[in-house]
Amino acid sequence: MAVRGLRASYGGREVLSGIDLALGSGEVLCLVGHNGAGKSTLLKILFGLHPAQSGEVRLRGAVLKPHPGLMARDGVAYVPEGRGVFAGLTVKEIFTLALWSANLDQNEGRVRIEEVLDLLPKLKDFWSKRAGQLSGGQQQMVSIGRALLSRPSILLLDEPSIGLAPKLFQDLMAPIRAIQQRRGMSILLVEQNVGEAFVVSDRVVAMKSGVVIYEGKPADLTDHAKLLTLF
Repeated sequence: MAVRGLRASYGGREVLSGIDLALGSGEVLCLVGHNGAGKSTLLKILFGLHPAQSGEVRLRGAVLKPHPGLMARDGVAYVPEGRGVFAGLTVKEIFTLALWSANLDQNEGRVRIEEVLDLLPKLKDFWSKRAGQLSGGQQQMVSIGRALLSRPSILLLDEPSIGLAPKLFQDLMAPIRAIQQRRGMSILLVEQNVGEAFVVSDRVVAMKSGVVIYEGKPADLTDHAKLLTLF
């Protein structure tokens, strides 16, 4: 997946100013930067939730106009900032709804659910609870598990650590990294908790005021002073 010359605005204010970015096959790319840098807007454009003013989005080499239904069919899953779970539904009902929207039959649905429960076994502990009764970490697990039901080849993760202690974030990302490596899945991870995110990332891109200002390896940013210059 790649973008070239991407520009976008909110309320007349430009938030992306000609972004060029490529997510490699089987890569975990961590996107960092200050609040308002345009990171979340980029993810929304990639999934078809916000229009680009100009530039192009490519998926497996083909130019396309992103739309949620189209991206989902093409193997792209999106976990939004704030989790986006239905507070009044149980975890089981949320997963059932996701399977229905993907038009999967019951047998295939059971297989997909078992896959996710094997990956995130703690989901079983609150399978019958309403999402609104769950902690932030549990809700994030539900949101990611729901996305993984589609067996995506590309996963867009927007700030998964919000509201989570570092240990909880580690517990959440470790199995994601494991399945990513096993399946060759690509992940674009927007994250402020850089210390924990870099552990599971292959490459880092920093944005500032709608432009890319840095690309490199996580190991290149072990110098705290150098890292601070990116924010």
